[in-house]
Amino acid sequence: MGWAARFLTAVSFLAAGVLFAPDALLLQGRPGAAAAAAARLAHVLAMATAWGAGLWVTFIGGILMFRHLPRHQFGSLQGNMFKAYFMLKSVCSAISVAAFAYLHPWKTASTIERYQLGFLIAALGCDLSNVLVFTPMTIEIMMKRHKIEKDLGIGSEIGYSRNPEFAKTNPALAAMNRKFGRIHSLSSLANILAFGSLAMHSWYLASKLDL
Repeated sequence: MGWAARFLTAVSFLAAGVLFAPDALLLQGRPGAAAAAAARLAHVLAMATAWGAGLWVTFIGGILMFRHLPRHQFGSLQGNMFKAYFMLKSVCSAISVAAFAYLHPWKTASTIERYQLGFLIAALGCDLSNVLVFTPMTIEIMMKRHKIEKDLGIGSEIGYSRNPEFAKTNPALAAMNRKFGRIHSLSSLANILAFGSLAMHSWYLASKLDL
């Protein structure tokens, strides 16, 4: 099944879901009820997608790939995947912010609702910082480090790195390691802060459920 077919199938299930939860639309003649229902659905789906993607990439997928792929192959894959990953999270966070702000306008929002909007904006800001700053810098430095390592005949190892051993006698590699470490740490920090902000918001969403 191709990507388009999978996407259309998912959309079909999403559309069919309203048949089993007709009250979700709240179409009782109230002005703006349909728009509010659409905003709630967009917020929940976007927030869940962003948080789920963060959970998988940060705590599961990345570790599995590091353990089973040659290190340079792992780095190249991560570099390409992170572009899509942080873009996806940024788009989803932006949708969540817009939907939540629509449902809870700042002037009439409670203190708790304003905090929740702040968490969502923080997640969006952290993801955008990775899209626009940290990820491009990390990839650029990584490629330069890969070149040095290839010249030294390392980088094909799986599940571990011979880099520290060679960096002891190679000042260029050691300097590149320090630079990569600083930028990668900032990227990881922004990623975990975005994940944490959405995790905090999940408590608010859970409090609104009546299962």
